[in-house]
Amino acid sequence: MNKVSTLLIASLFSTMLVAQNKTSSDHSTAAWMKNIPESEVVEWRRHIHQNPELSYKEVNTSNYVADLLKSFGNIEVIRPTKTSVIGILKGSKPGKTVAFRADMDALPVQEETGLEFSSKNNNVSHACGHDAHTAMLLGTAKTLSKMKNDIKGTVYFVFQHAEEEAPGGAQEIIESGALKDVQAFFGMHVLPNYPIGNVGILPDAAASTTSDGFTLTINGKGSHGSMPQLGIDPIVVGAEIVNALQTVISRNVTPGEMAVVTIGKFQSGSAPNVIPDKAELAASIRTISQPTRELVENRIKTIIDNITKAHGATYKLDYIKSYPAIQNDVALNSQAKTSAIKAIGKENVFDASRMTASEDFSYYNKIAPTCFMVLGIGDGVANHNPKFNLDEKSLKNGVKAEVQVILDYLNN
Repeated sequence: MNKVSTLLIASLFSTMLVAQNKTSSDHSTAAWMKNIPESEVVEWRRHIHQNPELSYKEVNTSNYVADLLKSFGNIEVIRPTKTSVIGILKGSKPGKTVAFRADMDALPVQEETGLEFSSKNNNVSHACGHDAHTAMLLGTAKTLSKMKNDIKGTVYFVFQHAEEEAPGGAQEIIESGALKDVQAFFGMHVLPNYPIGNVGILPDAAASTTSDGFTLTINGKGSHGSMPQLGIDPIVVGAEIVNALQTVISRNVTPGEMAVVTIGKFQSGSAPNVIPDKAELAASIRTISQPTRELVENRIKTIIDNITKAHGATYKLDYIKSYPAIQNDVALNSQAKTSAIKAIGKENVFDASRMTASEDFSYYNKIAPTCFMVLGIGDGVANHNPKFNLDEKSLKNGVKAEVQVILDYLNN
């Protein structure tokens, strides 16, 4: 190889490195990023945080969101249910239709953060971060509202009510028909104990768990503690049921598949020398596949029925099926990861573990493929804790990722 060739190759390699470095830093120079209303996102989040409303009661929150969307321009606002809002942005060019969803409801939890903008409403607070979800999607909507001429297709900004209370607001919005034309759904949830502003890509397929459970009343026969032969002890029956249910996961579910049966309530009796008439139990059940979901349900019902009958007791069982598992579409998941890296840099994007919580975002899969992501908000207590809070510096990266995901979906 001659000297000229060597110099040419060195020059070409140098050019490639520059191009590569430019690509990795593009996330900080995209023209639309200057339009992100960063301070307003924080302001909106704090307003919503201070004025939380429970599921199906988000009257003021939904009106606040609707008014803001109207003020951005280029966005049509519709109200598919009493307390939900959808903003529709139609680009100047025809194309696909995509939706990004945020939930708006708060929890029946007394806030203990000590923030200067703490909840004004007793026993109601945004202890799960839905205030942040709403504020970020508002920021995304405002950013994209200035890009109508650059958008190919249609964007639905879905501000959903009642995620926290089954049967959930998603089903009501779906039943309204307002989203029937959507071809892909995206969503994002804030989670503590991940680096501030880092975006996590949840696994393909089951990205969360189902959320089922039961309440059980065991009816025995009361007696004096010294005369057990004259009674039917519901505590003994309940204890046997609790122990037997521990074998459902260890002996019936395929090893390695995520599943949980937790008995969180067992109440019975009030005196040490009295055999009570009844015992009350309640459980939380998590699975990730429909076959296992059905298997666990059938085994639980069989165990309860057989053990109570063996003791001569009767029972009342209320088995509650709630949200199915979110199913992350492989193609959308891959695109979301690429988009997040483009928006905030590879160093700020990670592969997240499956959420063991559940989400009614899963229902949108009835209409179109779905993709759910998480946003790191720094160290802190878990969602639903009275002291739950987030680092607001994370919100800007959330908006960046949302905007880029939407643009890339419509343009690819």
